[in-house]
This record gives sequence, C-alpha cells and structure tokens, in this order.
Amino acid sequence: MPQPPSLKLLGPYSADQCNSTSELWLVLVRRGWWLWAQCPGLGVVRLRQLQQLAAAFEVDLEVLWHWPLPKLSAALAWPQGVLLAVDRHRRSCAACQTLAIPDQVILPMDDAWPEGFRRLERPPLMTFWQGDQALLPLLSAGQAVAVVGSRRASRHALQAAELLGRALARAGWPVVSGLAEGVDASAHKGCLAVGGQPVAVLGTPLNRAYPAEHLNLQARVAQQGLLLSELSPGARVQRSSFARRNRLLVAIARHVVVVECPEGSGALLTAEAAVRQGRSLSVMPADALRPAARGSNRLLREGAQPLLDPESWVAGLGMGPLATPSRVSTTPENNGVSARANRLEHHDPALLALLDDGASLPQLAHALQRSSVALAEDLVQLELEGVVVAEPGMRWRLA
Repeated sequence: MPQPPSLKLLGPYSADQCNSTSELWLVLVRRGWWLWAQCPGLGVVRLRQLQQLAAAFEVDLEVLWHWPLPKLSAALAWPQGVLLAVDRHRRSCAACQTLAIPDQVILPMDDAWPEGFRRLERPPLMTFWQGDQALLPLLSAGQAVAVVGSRRASRHALQAAELLGRALARAGWPVVSGLAEGVDASAHKGCLAVGGQPVAVLGTPLNRAYPAEHLNLQARVAQQGLLLSELSPGARVQRSSFARRNRLLVAIARHVVVVECPEGSGALLTAEAAVRQGRSLSVMPADALRPAARGSNRLLREGAQPLLDPESWVAGLGMGPLATPSRVSTTPENNGVSARANRLEHHDPALLALLDDGASLPQLAHALQRSSVALAEDLVQLELEGVVVAEPGMRWRLA
C-alpha cells in the first residue's frame, strides 16, 4: 500500500496537515477514519490514541483495522469490553468488499469540516448533512446566527422568534437552530417564510424527525436550507443526544440569541456553550413573573446583551453572507415605515393593541364594550386584509 514519504499524525483539528499530503493519502486517511469512527465505544479520545499508534508504527488507520485482537490489546490500554466490542464490529464488517463513504458525510480532515468543530473539546467524529451544500463554507466560517429558546414558549416568544427569523433571513443571515418545538421551530418558520436559508442541527439522525410533527418542517428546511447531525442513520437516540447537539449549534454560529427559556432549559446549555466558545450572546427580555422566562432573564442579569427589537438588532448586525440586492431594503417591508405599519394605520388602535397583548374574543368584547359577533366580523375582515392571523381558541394575532 502506498505510504507518504514521512507519516505525520493527522489530528481531526488540523486541516493544514490534510493539505500537505497527496490526494491519494487523503483518501486512505478518510477510509481509515470512517472505519474506526463507526465502532461502538470509540470517541474522539480513543480515535486520537489510534492515530498515535498508527504514527508510531508508520502505518495508517486502515492497516490498524486489520490487526488481530491480541496485537491491538497489547498496544492499547483499553478496557477488554471495548476491545471485544470493536472486534465483533470488525467481524461484522468483514463481508464488505468495498468501503463506501457516503457523499453526504463530512469527516474531520475534509475542507468542509467547520472550523468551530476543530476547537471543541469533544468534537463529533463525523457529520452528516442534507440540503444545500453551498452553506457549508459559511458555517465553517461561523457566518450564521443561532436562535434558541423554550419548547413550551409563550405566544409572545413564538411571535418574537418568528419575527427574528424573518429579519435575519431578509438581511442574508443563515438562521441556525435545533428544530425543536417552540422557539426553534418558530425561528425556522420565519426564515422559511421570507425565502431565507435555515440550518437545523438535529439531535436525531437525518432520517428521523423529533418531534414527529416536525417531519414536514424538517423536509422544508432540507429543501431550502441545510440539515446537520453527528448521528449516523439508524443510530440510537438518547436524551443526551439533544444536549450534545447544542455545542455543534453554537460552533457554526457567530451570534447566539436566546428567546425565553425557564431554568433547567436546554437553551441555557446552549448559552453556556456560547460563552465557552467565545460567541456573542443576546437575550430577548420576557415577563419577569413568568416561570418560563426565569432562565433567560437570569442570563440578562449575568451580563448577556438585551435584544429589545429584532429589526433594530439585525440592522446593527449588518448584512449577512447571503445578502443580495433583492433582499436588501427595496421593499416597504424593510423601510423605516414598514408595510405592516401601513396596513395598521387605518384600523382601531385599541383593538390592535389588545390583539398584540394576546386577548381572546371574549376579552376583546369586554374591553371594547362591543358584541362578540361584530368583533368577529371585523377580525375576519382584518384576516382577509392580512393584518391578523387566526389561532386556535378564538384568538387572533397581528401578522
């Protein structure tokens, strides 16, 4: 088998070593990494140990793959259970005549491997992707904004996340989130609604959706943007899978925004990862008396930047890497006096204010001293004009 003139230890975080080897050697390195990365019980620490062993014997990882179990046992101080599991896995793969690495997988020695992953203490061994491959270089450069928050978010938080997703997409920023229910989904829906490119980092393999109701949303994100996961198809999903994906979500973003979350929320883990990884952290203030907002409000007390208005915040952020003339403020929606303001100015301000506060039809009738029938007729007309959107429970919200 061809060998390089002088074998260097190929770390999963040093692309310069990949660039200095021949294309053939890179193919060999990728194949060896792919083999070992799928073994049960092996993480980045043991993969590094394998690389060190390969360098010491001046062979590649694929050669180590064929070492007999006693030879591996003598060379590696691994628990016997791990070695036996590796050997069982190798035997199960023995029938494979060729090693086919899927096209939609990125390995640590690839140019498309995000730079943020290289700096993680526990980087993924591989990353699967589906969607627009052109987004990968932007994520590698951290040219994206992550939006996270509570799964059981308030109506206000859902609306805020959607508005933020829209504003970011119009400014040309990829919108990153975990595709969880609540804030994550609302940010992605807002991004999709204006033709933006969302990026979902999943806690499941790409062929699974969680929650199951997000199957269509996940498909739309894959069609218009990008899905990423460190879990291979068929991999077991554990509760910790969703917590682990937070570090990846932060690693591909330049800024992280938290929109309402309680104490103990996974969004707080994402915020902690943002601080550890040196990312900008902003938080949207929420109702001080709402338990669902205690976690995010605590982040504000601890020094996170308050995000008071999505449009103004995004304007301060500037144009993103996907900005095009068609996205920039040539439409009324992006001007100082927006199309939304134009639609609202000829309607009852008291009614609109109550709708903005989330009032139901009975509450509207009581506050405005009007009949529910007359109000319902007005609200239907407002819905036809695109001013409000109907929601379950006889509620409407401003569009």
